[in-house]
Amino acid sequence: MAEHGITVRDVARLEVARVGRVEETDDRVMPFRLLDDQGVEIAAVTEFLHHMLADDASAVSLRSYAYELLSWHRFLRAVEVPWHLAGRTEARDFALWLKTSKKPLRQRRPDAPAPGSVNPITGKATSGANYAARTRRHARAVIRSFYEYHREMHGRPLVNPFPKARGVDEHLNAHHNPMRPFRRPSRRAVYQPKEPKPAPRSIPDQAFSELFAALDCNRDRALVAFNMSTGARASELLGVCQGLVVPEEQVISVVRKGSRALQRLPASTDAFVWLRLYQQETRDLVPKGPKEAVWWTLRRPFRPLTYDATRMVFNKANTALGANWTLHDLRHSAATWVPQLTGVLVHDRGDWCWSAAWDMVGQAESPGNTNRTWLVL
Repeated sequence: MAEHGITVRDVARLEVARVGRVEETDDRVMPFRLLDDQGVEIAAVTEFLHHMLADDASAVSLRSYAYELLSWHRFLRAVEVPWHLAGRTEARDFALWLKTSKKPLRQRRPDAPAPGSVNPITGKATSGANYAARTRRHARAVIRSFYEYHREMHGRPLVNPFPKARGVDEHLNAHHNPMRPFRRPSRRAVYQPKEPKPAPRSIPDQAFSELFAALDCNRDRALVAFNMSTGARASELLGVCQGLVVPEEQVISVVRKGSRALQRLPASTDAFVWLRLYQQETRDLVPKGPKEAVWWTLRRPFRPLTYDATRMVFNKANTALGANWTLHDLRHSAATWVPQLTGVLVHDRGDWCWSAAWDMVGQAESPGNTNRTWLVL
């Protein structure tokens, strides 16, 4: 096997061809599959994705895992090692290759900022030319779970190329208290990049006012207002149909990204005012009904608004301000509104799940109570 040799690969000179692809299907049982350079389906990956789907993984997760495994199989093809014979050497070289290689070039605007540059208004850096540490950590986790599945199911390969961290208790968070943060392993696993410290992503009040003023239509103002007052993801709000909006109760229901559960979220009065203004503008122009979408494009033919279109609208406002805020920054910024709306103090750790906040709203103490409830999200 390759790991018994004494030759060290020159990863810097390694040419990894962008062959193979992830194909989306119309099959609900297998929405994505991985094809090799000959267009042949990779059965081992298909079986693993089938297992994930049975384990209640979403289609978005399957797509993400398929693309990570595509990168792994492209690398193995470049080093001429079959996937079932990959060992620690291949894991080491793959980690080094991801760390040192540049991301594929894509078409950029002439006025686009240089990769890795810091925006003077927001203080946020743009995506760098190399793969981020979080991307590399995710790739390692996906490949490790792929091999663990085949080891447990078929007994082969005998050794996982990406071993778990030494001395880590598998039941570390078995009885986790949801009101406290998860405990982290004391040691990193082999070839696992260091986790970067999360940077604050909340938009300051003045900056948000300027951003909101840069929006040029009531639809966008309503969407951003719902983002800020509910803390829901942009993709969750875009999936809302008209029957899930209840203005008289000031709540809007969204389908959660992970659990796919329907959840009612309180929203601000301003959000419903902007929504009503938008609905008056589109009266008799877009379909009406409880199953119809809430958000539509402004140009004919009218179509339900997509995430990419929303991101482009948001970037238009960013361009006018010279900023680089993102839609997800609104989700983090909403954490600063919770104490004002509910009396619940939110400890923003950067990577948090907002849905727990509104689950706890009914349990929050009244403002006059000296006891305070902390939500670690």
